Amino acid sequence: MPKVTFLPSEKSIEFEDQENLLKAAMDAGVHINASCGGAGVCNKCRIFIEQGQVQGEELPDGGWKACRTIPLTDIVVRVPVESEMDRKALARPLAAKAVSWIKIHGETLRLRSEPVITKELIDLPEPSVHDNISDLGRIRRELGQAFHLDVDSQVLYKLPYALRQGNWQVTASLMETARADHKRLVRVQPGDQVMGNCAVCVDIGTTTVSAQLVSLKGQEILAESSNYNPQVSFGEDVISRMEFSRKVDGLEILKGKIIKCLNQLIHELTDKADIAVEDISLISIAANTVMTHFLLGLETKFLRAQPYIPVANQFPPVRAREIGMDMPEHVRIFLAPCVASYVGGDIVAGVVGVGLNHHPELTLFIDIGTNGEIVLGNQDWMACAACSAGPAFEGGGIKFGMRATVGAIEVVHIHPVTFEPMALTIGGKKAKGICGSGIISLLAGLFMTGVLDRQGKFRRDLDIQRVRPGTDGWEYVVVEKEATSIGQDIVFTEADVENLIRAKGAMFAGYLTLLESVGMAVEDLERIILAGNFGSYLDLDQAIIIGLLPDIPRDKFFFAGNSSLTGARAAAISWPKFQEMKQVGQMMTHFDLSDNPRFMDHYVSCLFLPHTDLSLFPTVKEALESGNRN
Repeated sequence: MPKVTFLPSEKSIEFEDQENLLKAAMDAGVHINASCGGAGVCNKCRIFIEQGQVQGEELPDGGWKACRTIPLTDIVVRVPVESEMDRKALARPLAAKAVSWIKIHGETLRLRSEPVITKELIDLPEPSVHDNISDLGRIRRELGQAFHLDVDSQVLYKLPYALRQGNWQVTASLMETARADHKRLVRVQPGDQVMGNCAVCVDIGTTTVSAQLVSLKGQEILAESSNYNPQVSFGEDVISRMEFSRKVDGLEILKGKIIKCLNQLIHELTDKADIAVEDISLISIAANTVMTHFLLGLETKFLRAQPYIPVANQFPPVRAREIGMDMPEHVRIFLAPCVASYVGGDIVAGVVGVGLNHHPELTLFIDIGTNGEIVLGNQDWMACAACSAGPAFEGGGIKFGMRATVGAIEVVHIHPVTFEPMALTIGGKKAKGICGSGIISLLAGLFMTGVLDRQGKFRRDLDIQRVRPGTDGWEYVVVEKEATSIGQDIVFTEADVENLIRAKGAMFAGYLTLLESVGMAVEDLERIILAGNFGSYLDLDQAIIIGLLPDIPRDKFFFAGNSSLTGARAAAISWPKFQEMKQVGQMMTHFDLSDNPRFMDHYVSCLFLPHTDLSLFPTVKEALESGNRN
């Protein structure tokens, strides 16, 4: 069995003959960019062989494809810097604008504390010859006056010891059930443990996983942590991962990766807050439909193809231990309900998190990402759809695209006369690629300075040294190799522009199609809420310039940050909010855009900057006509 050592992590692993190095890296817990899931088409899984012999496929710019390279001897592999994922970028503070929605509509966060699992202190009479009912009967007698008490069987094994250790004073953990007149006894602890009642709230995204530890008594956020979703090694988007899940043990591998990530985050949270993991009563999770299926180990085969059927849209509480989490046996997982295959619990949680279902204004709720989910409606009705934007906004399909991590270019300004760029990176480090916000910033700047035409082609009639023919067609040099950490020029190609135009076109076509489906138009919108961390770093004007967002008055836009996590937290603190999620999921009418002819018509019209019909973008049209392109 060959031994592979990965640098700079210095992790080593022995694995079966004829296995490729991408699989070895996955087994070793080493991340290598592989946006196609190992299909051999994205050319992003570049590695360098420092020692030993291999057979495989070399890349034109140097290095080898990890997914097509097999070691012949013991080898040493260097993983390039662009594949490194630095968690410090996830901890950077959101832009001030990201909290604007919460500042204005903060009532959605001030909830009456009615958690799914409550703790109640009870004092019981000590048994005697005159009162010799069972231990459980004694609990039932004390608690069962106002409601019917269901009991977890596992409670019985610890019950007699808890009662006597606490000298007949115990803390009972009671879980709400689907029936209002029933509660379930899930735990009995000796003595007064009422204050030790916490929840872990989680947003499982396709790219990142964010978690908070919350006190259910005082509603305080005790600790926060986040990490990249380790499943990215198996594909940048859910489609690639679903394809991987069809391989032998593929589904179990994906499930194991996210479980390990959650275990790590929870232990980080408890260490930060200095509390015992035993004080956690529940885990509230919001995730898209595919991530929810992977977490539970559910088959995704029928999610992948028409008519796109999930195993379930609503999920019963699950014992954390049953799915492999390193948690005490009493801890339950509560999952936000999904609407359809590609409109999941993260969107339902986000809608509840911002209180869209409590306001009369016609609202467009947008979560820009790989899938690109949108919700249109108000307190009376809601329509939703997924736009299949692809991974371009997260760096996928872009030659030097990458996630928002340290060293990623996040802002670019193009000088209107010299056409020279000014680029800023996350963490102020040498550039190693361009993340989503930087890609949008760059595209908008190149268009408004006239370097790109409306079809997304570089103009050949301008004297710009940075525009040149490259291996993938014409390109613009953003950062010269001497100033990068990867030893090569970071360029932005016409193929990159085309991918971005397709991605923004899918989003905008989705807005128009959904509005038309309910007999409305862009001018009817009273507000737009941008959800997700990516939206928090989005420059509104730049997003409108390229045709990603509707061109309406800027004061109608609000930034909600991670509304999915907000909704998961609300559901943990308030059982009525969790019930509200179910109601919101049921009231959403889902529109499948994949077979909608109007969507395709709109999509084709969107494949220009900003759009074929400039009347939809009045401020951009005015800037272009006045010559004030910058």
